[in-house]
Amino acid sequence: MRMDIVVIVAIIAGLFVVIGLSEPVAARLRLPATVVLALMGIVIGIVSTALVTLPVPDGIAAAAAAIQDLPIRANLFLYVFLPTLIFQVSLSLDIRRMLDDWVPILLLAVVAVVVSTLAVGWALYPIAGLSLMTCLMIGAIVSTTDPSAVVGIFRATPAPQRLARIVEGESLLNDAAAIALFGLFFAFVAFGIPNPQLSNVAYQFPWLLIGGGITGWIVGRVALSAIARLSLHPLGQMSMSVALPYLVFLLAETLLGASGVVAVVAAGLAVNFHAPGLLSPPTRAQLGDTWDLLAYWAGGLIFVLAALLIPNLLANVTLHDLFLIAVTVVAALAARATILFGLLPLMSRLKLSPRIDTKYRTAILWGGLRGAVTLALALTVTESVRIPSDIKRHVGIIATGFTLFTLIVQGTTLRFVIAKLGLDRLSKLDQALSAQVVAVALQTVRETVADTARDFGLAQETVREEAKRFATRVDDAVAKADEGTEIADRDRITLGLVALAGRERDMILEAFKEGLLPASLANRMIADVDRLIEGTRSGGRLGYLTTARLTRGAGLTDRVASVLHNRLGLSAPLERMTADRFEHLVARVAILRDLHAFIDTRIRRIHGKRVGDLLHDLLERRMDEADQALAGLRLQFPGYAEDLERRLIRQIVLSQEELEYSALVDDGLIGPELRLVLNDGIARRRAALAKRPHLDLDVQREVLVAGFPLFAGMSPETRAALGKKMRTVYASRGTVLLKQHELPNKVWFIASGAVEQVRAGQVYRLGRGEMFGHLALLRRNARRGHTTAITQCTLLTLDEARFLQLLKSDESLRDAVLDSAQKRGVALDDSTLSKL
Repeated sequence: MRMDIVVIVAIIAGLFVVIGLSEPVAARLRLPATVVLALMGIVIGIVSTALVTLPVPDGIAAAAAAIQDLPIRANLFLYVFLPTLIFQVSLSLDIRRMLDDWVPILLLAVVAVVVSTLAVGWALYPIAGLSLMTCLMIGAIVSTTDPSAVVGIFRATPAPQRLARIVEGESLLNDAAAIALFGLFFAFVAFGIPNPQLSNVAYQFPWLLIGGGITGWIVGRVALSAIARLSLHPLGQMSMSVALPYLVFLLAETLLGASGVVAVVAAGLAVNFHAPGLLSPPTRAQLGDTWDLLAYWAGGLIFVLAALLIPNLLANVTLHDLFLIAVTVVAALAARATILFGLLPLMSRLKLSPRIDTKYRTAILWGGLRGAVTLALALTVTESVRIPSDIKRHVGIIATGFTLFTLIVQGTTLRFVIAKLGLDRLSKLDQALSAQVVAVALQTVRETVADTARDFGLAQETVREEAKRFATRVDDAVAKADEGTEIADRDRITLGLVALAGRERDMILEAFKEGLLPASLANRMIADVDRLIEGTRSGGRLGYLTTARLTRGAGLTDRVASVLHNRLGLSAPLERMTADRFEHLVARVAILRDLHAFIDTRIRRIHGKRVGDLLHDLLERRMDEADQALAGLRLQFPGYAEDLERRLIRQIVLSQEELEYSALVDDGLIGPELRLVLNDGIARRRAALAKRPHLDLDVQREVLVAGFPLFAGMSPETRAALGKKMRTVYASRGTVLLKQHELPNKVWFIASGAVEQVRAGQVYRLGRGEMFGHLALLRRNARRGHTTAITQCTLLTLDEARFLQLLKSDESLRDAVLDSAQKRGVALDDSTLSKL
């Protein structure tokens, strides 16, 4: 028994050595790491099989026999390794950016899986001698993809970030959809359901996805709240996170009859989405590191262990089996090509998906490798006592042969295909830019190297010789830049704007690390800048301005929050979203203001004065628009912006204080014990500042009434009573406030913003301090025009009865009504005047 344990421990240690060596070997051979792991596993399997029968020392024979007897079962992959891999991918994705590309991700992950399953199934059905459900089950098995290889290569090449994000999203959802489909077809085959219909699959498949998704999201959200409560126990937090994917997998699979894989995906996405607001940055960093390591081990083990089974699964293969494997390969590639070159371009023309260049689609097609999940599903079939032996044999051989083709043929040639497509090379524009960047950088270094050498007290003769040598290099770089491709001003502007947006992204991250921005706000701002970079790359200066304008516009959630407040009196969503907008604008204005220095010190030196001046103008335009939006909010919510700015100043002071303490420690002026005490004080004050000031819309309404010119002559008590009778309405640009032929039953007072009235072809614009709806209300006639908000507006409304009552008691209001009637050319008859 002791010997068995020693051998098992030795085998496990050896497997981890193999996993550790796979990355450097893959880098040396320029192959995907998954391919190297699979090849290592196959070699280990073949060698161990041979050593069992050869006359070798007892220790080696025992180790070979132990490898052959490893309990490698389908459940080991599906219940132990797969939840780890899927949960880690869910945590690492940028879910907010992934939502921008949900159409191509769903097409590749779900629709492509269904199409591939049907294509492979119908291709095998006439020639394999198997039932249709069995052929469709094989189709589902081979529809899982492992695009990690192509993602890794895309990240190492100038490929767009968006492309890598789409392929990552596919890897997350692809396995979930394929495993769910496999489970349905497996049940039909294993339990011998008579005359199964595809309609049965269409009926059950949505529940597997929707039920698993809802279950995973709820459990993930609850688990995250529990993890957040253990903030003082980071190891306990990591332990609970490790338990989460397994618990939610078992709950969905065994108790609810939903897809456990989909549940794990949803749980990971829930943690990913809500963690910035609940977990501290160090905790989230530790969470990411923990799961990166677990997934690295699980991914390595799943490939090596699955590859160990390949020699046995391919035993006794025939020519007819090879023909079936070839048919499967052709059908799967054709199905994937149909999606990539047929449906995806159609979605792009319908503006439902970003345009993906043909070269990148070709790389995605060839990079759809199959791996351990395909073998694990095949093992599920071969281990089942309910599956006939003939079906087991066909499934094992076809799935294994297909996996080997993708790993050995596609995997080993993927980098060659990408090179042939030219995806590993910089464009001519980028090449010319790189030459100029090198020249400018070396010139900057030359200006400082002499002073640096002098500070070190180096020998003057050595310094002069090295200076001459470096000057030659600088001259060569300048000559190369001058001989390179001439860069048009339009391209220089685009490149400058991309660099400017990249610097904006870096500044947001720096502010977040210094504790000046909360994680949720930093995530939103980074997502906005990422869209800005992509919009600039595709549309140049116009794309930059258009994307910047879209990030400022009111979205669907803003309009829903306004409706909830205006119609139902539910103010909490609008209060939260308005406070978010305030905080966002305050931070954006501060960051945009600091970008001017980057233009002067960096961009101007590379792209010239003309481009630098133009970038200053574009940046000023963004700053003016942000300042105007912030000024409008200040009018709507007096005092709140000042509270946020005061909070930001205090956070800056804390960050500077922390840096000063660090400098004192480095200089040896204070000890680490005192530094710990001082940092505890900073942490307490930072935690107090982390809570954003509360925005109370009811209090804001009273402030708005007090600042309204019409009510300036009222006593404070009268104004307070009036504020309680009024309602606050927030309207975004374009909102129709009064329709034509509508008989108003309330009067509108404009606290901030502007509205436009159209009557009999005439356009009238009203601004802060004015009112509308009162003349039609007094005259009791329907309006002949309509009133629309032309900016973000804050309006106060007073119902008809209270307005008439106020009109009789307030002389200044009566004068304002008469004055507005005179300005608008509206005649008031005696009955109307009597109401005054």
